[in-house]
Amino acid sequence: MSLFLNPKVITLAALSSLAPFAIDTYLPAFHIISKDLLTSPQGIQQSLTFYLLPYTVMLLFHGPISDSIGRIKTLQWGLVLFFLASLGCIFSTTIESLWFFRALQGIGGGAGSVVARAMVRDLYHGAEAQRVMATVQILFGIAPAIAPMIGGLLLGIHWQAIFVFLAAYSAIAMVMGSTILPETIKQKMRVPFSIGGSIKRYKSLILNKEFILLVISVSSNFAAFFIYVLASPIFLIDHLGFTSQQFGYLFIPTVTGMMLGSLIVKKAAGNIDSKLVLKFGYYWMFIISLCNLIFCFFMTNDALYNIGFIALYNIGMASAMPIISIASLDCFPKIRGTAASGQAFMQMLFSTVVAGLLVPILWFSTFGLSVGLFFLLCIGLFTISKTKLWKI
Repeated sequence: MSLFLNPKVITLAALSSLAPFAIDTYLPAFHIISKDLLTSPQGIQQSLTFYLLPYTVMLLFHGPISDSIGRIKTLQWGLVLFFLASLGCIFSTTIESLWFFRALQGIGGGAGSVVARAMVRDLYHGAEAQRVMATVQILFGIAPAIAPMIGGLLLGIHWQAIFVFLAAYSAIAMVMGSTILPETIKQKMRVPFSIGGSIKRYKSLILNKEFILLVISVSSNFAAFFIYVLASPIFLIDHLGFTSQQFGYLFIPTVTGMMLGSLIVKKAAGNIDSKLVLKFGYYWMFIISLCNLIFCFFMTNDALYNIGFIALYNIGMASAMPIISIASLDCFPKIRGTAASGQAFMQMLFSTVVAGLLVPILWFSTFGLSVGLFFLLCIGLFTISKTKLWKI
């Protein structure tokens, strides 16, 4: 059976995709929500931070909890909380109440993605794990492409309809996870949950140089692209002149690039040394991000090039990501849930910093955004070059 038709792989992808749907679906509604709730666009922008901060903190707990009570129970309680918080967003009448319920969404929203990441490695091994991770990434990549378009369409009803959609999505994902996926951590393999025990396990992660370098690298690569996701209302509408209904002009090309990169690593699995694929991805990202920087400095804005460079960058990012993710999880095979949490936490920590600090500084122009892309990629290239994975 094709991996694209495998119910388990589809379910893992659906669980992983909740986070991009929670972020990207309401981006086209920023201006409308700000008027309806009598607040500034910056107030709505901060609702991203209110979602991302608790989401990021809770990523540290979802993995250890799943190592203790099981993968399925962990994703169930997380998605139930996300569902209830989505209902709260629907009925929010002030920016403060929206902030509160977005924070609750963040607390529960990471459970599915952490569990899915750990379960890929629980269920599959070797080249098959790399292929499955790449397939999940391809399906995961569809979410940021269609989410803004869904949001734009739902605006035709009302902005609350966006959160109705998110509530329905989380409910369906929970049912799929509970009925299709097996419990992959046996009772005898479970680790009792305690704050002290979790701290001890995270200490072992922090002291593992290879794990830290791998996670910093993949986090930097993703954050470089995430700059454009979070700045998309300004990037598309103010700098490139698109409308709130034309967010697909950014997300379709960039996600297509991500899917092409995922196809490359999927086809290469078992046929080409993963280290060669990894180096191709990084050299490609460096060249493209440098070209983007030069273009934005010397040339006037042109959507074909401004968006095209981001799409091309994503080919390299997506070809490297599954290889790095699997390598970092393999550093801790006995506490894979905790390792998945640590990996997801670092990735979202970078994204949260980008959301709260870098994006408002860099979105003054397309050149500012290109500087952020190049800077973060250089961090990723430097750290990956220090790993055993990089060396042949």
